Amino acid sequence: MANKRDYYEVLGVQKNATPDEIKKAYRKMAKECHPDLHPNDKEAEARFRELNEANEVLSDPDKRARYDQFGFNDPMNGAGGFNASGFGGFGGAGMGGFESIFDQLFGGAGMGGSQRANAPQAGNDLRYDLRITFEEAASGCEKQFDFYRAESCESCHGTGAKPGTQPQTCPTCKGTGQVRVQGGFMVTVRTCNACGGTGKIIREKCSQCSGTGRVKRKRTCTVKIPAGIDNGQTIVMNGQGEPGVNGGPNGDLYIVVTVKPHKLFRRDGTTLYLDMPISFTTAALGGEIDIPTLKETVRYTVPEGTQTGTEFRLRGKGMPQVKSAYVGDLIVRVRVEVPTRLTEKQKDILRQFENESTGKEYRERKGFLDKMKDLFN
Repeated sequence: MANKRDYYEVLGVQKNATPDEIKKAYRKMAKECHPDLHPNDKEAEARFRELNEANEVLSDPDKRARYDQFGFNDPMNGAGGFNASGFGGFGGAGMGGFESIFDQLFGGAGMGGSQRANAPQAGNDLRYDLRITFEEAASGCEKQFDFYRAESCESCHGTGAKPGTQPQTCPTCKGTGQVRVQGGFMVTVRTCNACGGTGKIIREKCSQCSGTGRVKRKRTCTVKIPAGIDNGQTIVMNGQGEPGVNGGPNGDLYIVVTVKPHKLFRRDGTTLYLDMPISFTTAALGGEIDIPTLKETVRYTVPEGTQTGTEFRLRGKGMPQVKSAYVGDLIVRVRVEVPTRLTEKQKDILRQFENESTGKEYRERKGFLDKMKDLFN
């Protein structure tokens, strides 16, 4: 034990290092000296063993506590101190094998950590962009549409082989879809190049699917659009995507809804906005106006003296909330319209009104003039 370095020194951390600091130090150093990155380098191999042994102890709270108390002479491991057999041989149970360590450090790339190509795989998800009108979004509707998806070839029943023939077991990987490559003390598992990971070799390909086992087919689908759906929202139809591979589940169909803009209304959630022009006489004298909503026309009384920008709220005349009984409001923003192309008689009436005006009729104008006086006095 005398020739062994202190575990904290091996990882380059202080004795009061946190578990996270130990983990980061180990990952950094292990990446630098990983034998797979330094083939046939005995020093790198020895350094990697040392790092793993130190990490195995210091990353375990119980082992670290015993190591801090007894050092390498832990009585629980007998006279020999810490038992390093778990770290000594690559592929040993203590280390989980070289491949598992590489998976932890590099995400499993190139070391057999990837999924077997002939294992069950879920089918691809599909997307369909569905365009509906503003009114359809408000009331809800049922829409039917066509889309295409890859399905099992009926001619070869999905095998990819010419009818009357069958795919043969790949002689290179013996049907596993993977091959093991020996490189010194390293053993890597890779996808078989001969069969592409399928474990099968097709000598004569099906003419309908060109050996893929799948063909594009047109399908018709009906979807219920809930009232109140908004632009960009998605409806998921489970299992309507492409079929899975090797017995895997079907993918899903994602229907992305696009709502056409309305000519009059603007939407913000469940609230609708409407900019509505009214005559200046109605604004001045007050009167009734007809306000359009999504379902009907509503009669509304405008109070006299209404100014441009005044807002009126019509409750329950907005958009419904999806899967709820709640309906938002319609906010009407008034825009007072000044008349054009007046006749001489109309102009005379307006001139007479202006001449008889005391100024009190214009609240905003009076306030503005008062501010001007304060500014220059």
